[in-house]
Amino acid sequence: MTTYFVSRHPGAIDWSQRQGIRVDQQIEHLDIARINPGDVVIGSLPVNLAGAVCAKNARYIHLTLDLPYDARGVELDAEDMQRYGAKLEEYRITRVTA
Repeated sequence: MTTYFVSRHPGAIDWSQRQGIRVDQQIEHLDIARINPGDVVIGSLPVNLAGAVCAKNARYIHLTLDLPYDARGVELDAEDMQRYGAKLEEYRITRVTA
């Protein structure tokens, strides 16, 4: 089992390290082909990628922030993330087919 932290943002990486979150691989982009059953993927993925993680019987843990409108699209540092309530929340996502 491998734990991946998916982020290209230095503030998010710094925040995760300050929280003592242990990861095996820090990556900027998720290649879904690398994910195996039992792996853990942490990040803020688009729902289709998060669903693909779950479809592979891996765990998806979302990095959640409560951002005000004026903080969106701005590079945040670890202190900003703490101020905006950064936390990890596990989700199980299933695609619904017609």
